[in-house]
Amino acid sequence: MSVEKLMAAVEQAPPVESVAVVARLLADQLDARDVCFLITELGGETLWRLPALWPNRANRHDPVHASDNVYDAVLRAQKLHITAAPRDEGYRGGHRVLAPVTIRGDAIGVLELITGAPPSPLEQHQIEQAAHALAYVVTANRRFTDLYEWGRRSTTPTLAAEIQQNLLPDALTFEAGEVTVAGGLEPAGDIAGDTFDYSLDENTVHVSITDAMGHNEPAALLASLAVGALRQTRRAGDTLAEQAHAAHRAVLEHGFDGSVTGQLLRIDLHSGQALLVNAGHPWPLRLRDGDVTEVELDVDLPFGTPWHGQYRVQEVDLRPGDRLVLLTDGMIERNTTRFDMPAVMARDAHLHPREVVRYMTRELRKATEGHLLDDATVLCLDWHGPGSSRRSSDADANDVR
Repeated sequence: MSVEKLMAAVEQAPPVESVAVVARLLADQLDARDVCFLITELGGETLWRLPALWPNRANRHDPVHASDNVYDAVLRAQKLHITAAPRDEGYRGGHRVLAPVTIRGDAIGVLELITGAPPSPLEQHQIEQAAHALAYVVTANRRFTDLYEWGRRSTTPTLAAEIQQNLLPDALTFEAGEVTVAGGLEPAGDIAGDTFDYSLDENTVHVSITDAMGHNEPAALLASLAVGALRQTRRAGDTLAEQAHAAHRAVLEHGFDGSVTGQLLRIDLHSGQALLVNAGHPWPLRLRDGDVTEVELDVDLPFGTPWHGQYRVQEVDLRPGDRLVLLTDGMIERNTTRFDMPAVMARDAHLHPREVVRYMTRELRKATEGHLLDDATVLCLDWHGPGSSRRSSDADANDVR
Protein backbone atom coordinates (compact mmCIF):
# COMPACT_ATOMS: atom_id res chain seq x y z
CA MET A 1 0.00 0.00 0.00
CA SER A 2 1.55 3.30 -1.07
CA VAL A 3 1.17 6.45 0.98
CA GLU A 4 -0.14 8.13 -2.18
CA LYS A 5 -2.93 5.56 -2.52
CA LEU A 6 -3.76 5.76 1.17
CA MET A 7 -3.97 9.57 1.25
CA ALA A 8 -5.99 9.70 -1.98
CA ALA A 9 -8.55 7.30 -0.52
CA VAL A 10 -8.73 9.22 2.76
CA GLU A 11 -9.16 12.57 0.98
CA GLN A 12 -12.12 11.23 -1.00
CA ALA A 13 -13.94 10.02 2.12
CA PRO A 14 -15.75 12.10 4.75
CA PRO A 15 -13.67 12.76 7.89
CA VAL A 16 -15.82 10.38 9.96
CA GLU A 17 -14.96 7.52 7.59
CA SER A 18 -11.20 8.00 7.44
CA VAL A 19 -10.47 5.19 9.89
CA ALA A 20 -12.76 2.83 8.00
CA VAL A 21 -10.98 3.69 4.75
CA VAL A 22 -7.59 2.73 6.20
CA ALA A 23 -9.14 -0.43 7.63
CA ARG A 24 -10.59 -1.47 4.25
CA LEU A 25 -7.29 -0.90 2.47
CA LEU A 26 -5.45 -2.97 5.06
CA ALA A 27 -8.04 -5.73 4.90
CA ASP A 28 -7.71 -5.91 1.12
CA GLN A 29 -3.91 -5.72 1.15
CA LEU A 30 -3.30 -8.31 3.85
CA ASP A 31 -6.44 -10.43 3.72
CA ALA A 32 -7.16 -9.32 7.26
CA ARG A 33 -10.41 -9.21 9.18
CA ASP A 34 -11.71 -7.37 12.25
CA VAL A 35 -9.52 -4.37 11.46
CA CYS A 36 -10.15 -1.54 13.89
CA PHE A 37 -8.61 1.46 15.58
CA LEU A 38 -8.61 1.71 19.38
CA ILE A 39 -8.27 5.31 20.55
CA THR A 40 -6.79 6.16 23.93
CA GLU A 41 -8.89 7.94 26.50
CA LEU A 42 -7.39 10.97 28.25
CA GLY A 43 -4.69 9.51 30.49
CA GLY A 44 -3.97 6.52 28.26
CA GLU A 45 -5.32 3.85 30.61
CA THR A 46 -8.40 2.91 28.56
CA LEU A 47 -8.89 2.22 24.85
CA TRP A 48 -12.16 2.56 22.93
CA ARG A 49 -12.86 0.95 19.57
CA LEU A 50 -13.93 3.26 16.78
CA PRO A 51 -16.06 2.04 13.85
CA ALA A 52 -14.15 -0.01 11.33
CA LEU A 53 -14.75 -3.49 9.85
CA TRP A 54 -16.43 -5.34 12.69
CA PRO A 55 -18.70 -8.29 11.84
CA ASN A 56 -20.44 -7.78 15.19
CA ARG A 57 -19.95 -4.09 15.78
CA ALA A 58 -22.78 -3.87 18.30
CA ASN A 59 -20.93 -6.29 20.57
CA ARG A 60 -17.53 -4.59 20.43
CA HIS A 61 -18.12 -1.40 22.40
CA ASP A 62 -16.65 -2.59 25.69
CA PRO A 63 -13.56 -0.63 26.76
CA VAL A 64 -10.12 -2.22 26.65
CA HIS A 65 -8.05 -1.49 29.74
CA ALA A 66 -4.38 -0.92 28.93
CA SER A 67 -2.96 -2.26 32.17
CA ASP A 68 -0.54 -5.17 32.48
CA ASN A 69 -1.59 -6.67 29.16
CA VAL A 70 -0.55 -6.75 25.51
CA TYR A 71 -2.20 -3.38 24.77
CA ASP A 72 -0.20 -1.82 27.59
CA ALA A 73 2.98 -3.39 26.17
CA VAL A 74 2.27 -2.00 22.69
CA LEU A 75 1.70 1.51 24.01
CA ARG A 76 4.73 1.35 26.27
CA ALA A 77 7.27 -0.26 23.94
CA GLN A 78 5.88 1.33 20.75
CA LYS A 79 6.47 -1.90 18.87
CA LEU A 80 4.26 -4.19 16.80
CA HIS A 81 3.02 -7.27 18.69
CA ILE A 82 1.72 -10.54 17.21
CA THR A 83 -0.18 -13.05 19.34
CA ALA A 84 -2.59 -15.90 18.74
CA ALA A 85 -6.13 -14.63 18.21
CA PRO A 86 -7.77 -15.05 21.66
CA ARG A 87 -10.29 -17.87 21.72
CA ASP A 88 -12.09 -16.32 24.68
CA GLU A 89 -13.11 -13.49 22.34
CA GLY A 90 -14.70 -15.89 19.87
CA TYR A 91 -11.81 -16.47 17.46
CA ARG A 92 -11.13 -20.02 16.24
CA GLY A 93 -7.65 -19.47 14.95
CA GLY A 94 -5.56 -16.82 13.29
CA HIS A 95 -3.25 -14.19 14.65
CA ARG A 96 -3.93 -10.87 16.31
CA VAL A 97 -1.61 -8.05 15.19
CA LEU A 98 -1.36 -4.86 17.24
CA ALA A 99 0.57 -1.78 16.12
CA PRO A 100 1.02 1.56 17.92
CA VAL A 101 -0.67 4.57 16.34
CA THR A 102 1.67 7.37 17.37
CA ILE A 103 2.68 10.79 16.06
CA ARG A 104 5.76 12.58 17.45
CA GLY A 105 5.63 10.56 20.65
CA ASP A 106 1.91 11.11 21.25
CA ALA A 107 0.39 7.63 21.52
CA ILE A 108 -3.17 8.17 20.30
CA GLY A 109 -4.15 4.54 20.01
CA VAL A 110 -3.57 1.04 18.66
CA LEU A 111 -4.33 -0.52 15.27
CA GLU A 112 -5.69 -4.06 15.64
CA LEU A 113 -6.29 -6.69 12.97
CA ILE A 114 -6.72 -10.44 12.68
CA THR A 115 -4.85 -12.38 9.99
CA GLY A 116 -5.10 -16.03 9.03
CA ALA A 117 -1.34 -16.55 8.81
CA PRO A 118 1.42 -14.74 10.67
CA PRO A 119 2.32 -11.61 8.68
CA SER A 120 5.65 -11.75 6.89
CA PRO A 121 8.38 -9.21 7.71
CA LEU A 122 7.29 -7.17 4.69
CA GLU A 123 3.65 -7.29 5.79
CA GLN A 124 4.65 -6.30 9.33
CA HIS A 125 6.44 -3.29 7.88
CA GLN A 126 3.34 -2.40 5.86
CA ILE A 127 1.18 -2.62 8.98
CA GLU A 128 3.58 -0.37 10.90
CA GLN A 129 3.53 2.13 8.03
CA ALA A 130 -0.26 2.06 7.92
CA ALA A 131 -0.45 2.63 11.69
CA HIS A 132 1.93 5.59 11.41
CA ALA A 133 -0.09 7.02 8.53
CA LEU A 134 -3.27 6.49 10.53
CA ALA A 135 -1.87 8.72 13.27
CA TYR A 136 -1.59 11.56 10.78
CA VAL A 137 -5.01 10.77 9.32
CA VAL A 138 -6.71 10.90 12.73
CA THR A 139 -4.80 14.03 13.78
CA ALA A 140 -5.82 15.85 10.60
CA ASN A 141 -9.44 14.70 10.47
CA ARG A 142 -10.34 15.32 14.10
CA ARG A 143 -10.27 19.03 13.24
CA PHE A 144 -13.48 18.49 11.26
CA THR A 145 -15.51 16.13 13.44
CA ASP A 146 -16.28 15.30 17.06
CA LEU A 147 -16.09 11.55 16.31
CA TYR A 148 -12.57 11.10 17.64
CA GLU A 149 -13.21 13.21 20.72
CA TRP A 150 -16.40 11.26 21.38
CA GLY A 151 -14.51 8.03 20.83
CA ARG A 152 -12.06 8.72 23.64
CA ARG A 153 -14.70 9.55 26.28
CA SER A 154 -16.30 7.06 28.61
CA THR A 155 -18.74 9.60 30.10
CA THR A 156 -20.11 13.01 29.23
CA PRO A 157 -17.92 15.57 31.02
CA THR A 158 -19.32 18.39 33.12
CA LEU A 159 -19.19 21.91 31.72
CA ALA A 160 -16.14 22.65 33.88
CA ALA A 161 -14.39 19.50 32.66
CA GLU A 162 -15.20 20.37 29.03
CA ILE A 163 -13.63 23.80 29.47
CA GLN A 164 -10.60 22.33 31.23
CA GLN A 165 -9.99 19.67 28.57
CA ASN A 166 -10.22 22.25 25.78
CA LEU A 167 -7.48 24.29 27.47
CA LEU A 168 -5.01 21.41 27.18
CA PRO A 169 -2.81 21.02 24.10
CA ASP A 170 -4.21 18.79 21.36
CA ALA A 171 -1.36 16.32 21.88
CA LEU A 172 -0.33 15.44 25.43
CA THR A 173 3.15 14.34 24.30
CA PHE A 174 5.63 15.59 21.72
CA GLU A 175 9.15 14.65 20.70
CA ALA A 176 11.76 16.84 19.06
CA GLY A 177 15.47 16.24 18.67
CA GLU A 178 16.47 18.32 21.67
CA VAL A 179 13.54 17.74 23.98
CA THR A 180 10.64 15.43 24.83
CA VAL A 181 7.63 16.68 26.80
CA ALA A 182 4.64 14.76 28.17
CA GLY A 183 1.84 15.93 30.41
CA GLY A 184 -1.02 14.34 32.29
CA LEU A 185 -3.94 15.61 34.32
CA GLU A 186 -5.90 13.54 36.81
CA PRO A 187 -9.07 15.54 37.54
CA ALA A 188 -10.69 15.60 40.95
CA GLY A 189 -14.41 14.93 41.27
CA ASP A 190 -14.93 18.69 41.41
CA ILE A 191 -12.76 20.14 38.64
CA ALA A 192 -10.14 22.36 40.27
CA GLY A 193 -8.69 24.37 37.38
CA ASP A 194 -5.38 22.65 36.54
CA THR A 195 -3.90 23.11 33.06
CA PHE A 196 -0.62 22.67 31.23
CA ASP A 197 0.57 23.85 27.84
CA TYR A 198 3.59 23.78 25.55
CA SER A 199 4.80 25.08 22.21
CA LEU A 200 7.89 24.61 20.10
CA ASP A 201 9.23 27.21 17.68
CA GLU A 202 12.45 27.56 15.69
CA ASN A 203 14.64 28.41 18.64
CA THR A 204 12.65 27.79 21.82
CA VAL A 205 10.47 25.35 23.68
CA HIS A 206 7.82 26.95 25.89
CA VAL A 207 6.17 25.06 28.75
CA SER A 208 3.63 26.20 31.33
CA ILE A 209 1.63 24.67 34.15
CA THR A 210 -1.13 26.49 36.05
CA ASP A 211 -3.54 25.84 38.91
CA ALA A 212 -6.59 28.09 39.33
CA MET A 213 -8.10 28.50 42.78
CA GLY A 214 -11.54 27.07 43.52
CA HIS A 215 -13.53 24.32 41.86
CA ASN A 216 -15.84 23.63 38.94
CA GLU A 217 -16.91 26.42 36.55
CA PRO A 218 -15.31 29.36 38.46
CA ALA A 219 -11.95 27.56 38.47
CA ALA A 220 -12.28 26.63 34.80
CA LEU A 221 -13.02 30.25 33.88
CA LEU A 222 -10.04 31.48 35.87
CA ALA A 223 -7.87 28.93 34.09
CA SER A 224 -9.21 30.18 30.74
CA LEU A 225 -8.08 33.71 31.55
CA ALA A 226 -4.57 32.62 32.50
CA VAL A 227 -4.07 30.23 29.59
CA GLY A 228 -5.55 32.69 27.09
CA ALA A 229 -3.24 35.48 28.24
CA LEU A 230 -0.19 33.21 28.18
CA ARG A 231 -0.94 31.94 24.68
CA GLN A 232 -1.69 35.42 23.35
CA THR A 233 1.61 36.88 24.55
CA ARG A 234 3.67 33.78 23.75
CA ARG A 235 2.41 33.82 20.16
CA ALA A 236 3.21 37.53 19.95
CA GLY A 237 6.84 36.77 20.86
CA ASP A 238 6.75 38.48 24.26
CA THR A 239 9.38 37.77 26.90
CA LEU A 240 8.76 35.41 29.78
CA ALA A 241 8.33 38.34 32.16
CA GLU A 242 5.79 39.93 29.80
CA GLN A 243 3.85 36.68 29.56
CA ALA A 244 3.70 36.41 33.34
CA HIS A 245 2.59 40.03 33.67
CA ALA A 246 -0.15 39.51 31.06
CA ALA A 247 -1.52 36.46 32.92
CA HIS A 248 -1.41 38.43 36.17
CA ARG A 249 -3.28 41.41 34.69
CA ALA A 250 -5.91 39.16 33.03
CA VAL A 251 -6.74 37.36 36.28
CA LEU A 252 -6.51 40.53 38.37
CA GLU A 253 -8.85 42.51 36.11
CA HIS A 254 -11.34 39.82 35.09
CA GLY A 255 -10.97 37.02 37.62
CA PHE A 256 -13.43 38.22 40.31
CA ASP A 257 -10.80 38.21 43.10
CA GLY A 258 -9.49 34.79 42.13
CA SER A 259 -5.87 33.79 41.66
CA VAL A 260 -3.86 31.27 39.67
CA THR A 261 -0.51 29.74 40.57
CA GLY A 262 1.79 28.82 37.73
CA GLN A 263 5.21 28.15 36.32
CA LEU A 264 6.48 29.32 32.94
CA LEU A 265 9.54 27.60 31.50
CA ARG A 266 11.45 28.62 28.41
CA ILE A 267 14.44 26.70 27.01
CA ASP A 268 16.70 27.97 24.24
CA LEU A 269 17.21 25.03 21.89
CA HIS A 270 20.61 26.30 20.71
CA SER A 271 22.26 27.33 23.97
CA GLY A 272 20.31 25.14 26.41
CA GLN A 273 19.62 28.12 28.66
CA ALA A 274 16.49 27.46 30.75
CA LEU A 275 14.53 30.35 32.26
CA LEU A 276 11.61 30.02 34.65
CA VAL A 277 8.98 32.20 36.36
CA ASN A 278 7.41 30.78 39.52
CA ALA A 279 4.10 32.36 40.51
CA GLY A 280 3.26 30.72 43.84
CA HIS A 281 3.75 27.20 42.53
CA PRO A 282 5.42 24.07 44.01
CA TRP A 283 9.08 23.64 43.09
CA PRO A 284 9.95 21.42 40.13
CA LEU A 285 11.81 18.14 40.60
CA ARG A 286 14.96 17.29 38.66
CA LEU A 287 16.31 13.81 37.95
CA ARG A 288 20.05 13.82 37.25
CA ASP A 289 22.33 10.78 37.28
CA GLY A 290 19.76 8.78 39.24
CA ASP A 291 19.22 11.38 41.97
CA VAL A 292 15.98 13.36 42.40
CA THR A 293 16.16 16.83 43.95
CA GLU A 294 13.89 19.84 44.22
CA VAL A 295 14.84 22.84 42.10
CA GLU A 296 14.70 25.49 44.80
CA LEU A 297 13.81 28.81 43.19
CA ASP A 298 12.43 32.10 44.44
CA VAL A 299 8.62 32.11 44.53
CA ASP A 300 6.56 35.15 43.52
CA LEU A 301 2.87 35.67 44.29
CA PRO A 302 0.19 33.90 42.20
CA PHE A 303 -1.29 35.57 39.13
CA GLY A 304 -4.17 37.83 40.16
CA THR A 305 -2.93 38.51 43.69
CA PRO A 306 -3.04 42.28 44.33
CA TRP A 307 0.58 43.43 44.25
CA HIS A 308 2.76 45.71 42.14
CA GLY A 309 5.98 43.74 41.96
CA GLN A 310 7.70 42.27 38.91
CA TYR A 311 7.81 38.56 38.21
CA ARG A 312 11.39 37.37 38.43
CA VAL A 313 12.88 35.41 35.56
CA GLN A 314 15.31 32.89 37.03
CA GLU A 315 17.81 30.58 35.39
CA VAL A 316 17.44 26.84 35.92
CA ASP A 317 20.48 24.58 35.92
CA LEU A 318 19.56 22.19 33.11
CA ARG A 319 22.06 19.81 31.52
CA PRO A 320 21.76 17.25 28.70
CA GLY A 321 20.34 14.03 30.15
CA ASP A 322 18.31 15.81 32.83
CA ARG A 323 14.64 15.07 33.43
CA LEU A 324 12.54 17.93 34.83
CA VAL A 325 9.09 17.36 36.34
CA LEU A 326 6.65 20.21 36.94
CA LEU A 327 3.60 19.48 39.08
CA THR A 328 0.58 21.03 40.76
CA ASP A 329 -0.12 20.78 44.48
CA GLY A 330 -2.70 18.06 43.84
CA MET A 331 0.26 15.69 43.48
CA ILE A 332 1.31 16.46 47.07
CA GLU A 333 -2.06 16.93 48.78
CA ARG A 334 -2.60 15.67 52.31
CA ASN A 335 -4.25 12.46 51.09
CA THR A 336 -1.37 11.66 48.71
CA THR A 337 1.25 11.02 51.40
CA ARG A 338 1.43 7.35 50.40
CA PHE A 339 2.63 8.46 46.97
CA ASP A 340 6.41 8.91 47.00
CA MET A 341 6.95 10.96 43.86
CA PRO A 342 10.78 11.17 44.00
CA ALA A 343 10.97 7.40 44.44
CA VAL A 344 8.67 6.84 41.45
CA MET A 345 10.77 9.24 39.36
CA ALA A 346 13.96 7.37 40.23
CA ARG A 347 12.33 3.98 39.62
CA ASP A 348 11.02 4.98 36.18
CA ALA A 349 14.11 6.85 35.01
CA HIS A 350 14.45 4.55 31.99
CA LEU A 351 10.89 5.09 30.77
CA HIS A 352 9.69 7.49 28.10
CA PRO A 353 8.14 10.67 29.63
CA ARG A 354 4.78 9.58 28.23
CA GLU A 355 4.96 6.40 30.31
CA VAL A 356 6.37 8.24 33.33
CA VAL A 357 3.22 10.36 33.37
CA ARG A 358 0.98 7.31 32.97
CA TYR A 359 2.61 5.47 35.85
CA MET A 360 2.66 8.54 38.09
CA THR A 361 -1.07 9.10 37.70
CA ARG A 362 -1.69 5.36 38.10
CA GLU A 363 0.29 5.28 41.36
CA LEU A 364 -1.52 8.41 42.54
CA ARG A 365 -4.92 6.79 41.97
CA LYS A 366 -3.79 3.77 43.98
CA ALA A 367 -2.46 5.92 46.82
CA THR A 368 -5.67 7.94 47.09
CA GLU A 369 -8.00 5.03 46.23
CA GLY A 370 -9.37 7.22 43.46
CA HIS A 371 -10.49 10.03 45.81
CA LEU A 372 -8.47 13.07 44.85
CA LEU A 373 -9.04 16.23 46.88
CA ASP A 374 -7.64 18.38 44.09
CA ASP A 375 -6.71 18.12 40.43
CA ALA A 376 -3.29 16.52 40.05
CA THR A 377 -1.17 17.53 37.07
CA VAL A 378 2.33 16.50 36.12
CA LEU A 379 4.50 17.54 33.19
CA CYS A 380 7.67 15.59 32.42
CA LEU A 381 10.45 17.06 30.26
CA ASP A 382 13.56 15.25 29.03
CA TRP A 383 16.34 17.57 27.89
CA HIS A 384 18.66 15.89 25.36
CA GLY A 385 20.75 18.97 24.64
CA PRO A 386 21.38 21.48 21.84
CA GLY A 387 21.73 19.93 18.40
CA SER A 388 20.57 16.51 19.59
CA SER A 389 18.63 14.30 17.20
CA ARG A 390 17.83 11.55 19.68
CA ARG A 391 14.44 10.78 21.18
CA SER A 392 13.57 9.61 24.66
CA SER A 393 14.36 5.91 24.89
CA ASP A 394 11.62 3.37 24.47
CA ALA A 395 10.66 1.33 27.49
CA ASP A 396 11.49 -2.33 27.86
CA ALA A 397 8.58 -4.26 26.40
CA ASN A 398 8.93 -6.88 29.15
CA ASP A 399 8.81 -4.33 31.98
CA VAL A 400 5.11 -4.68 32.82
CA ARG A 401 3.94 -3.07 36.06
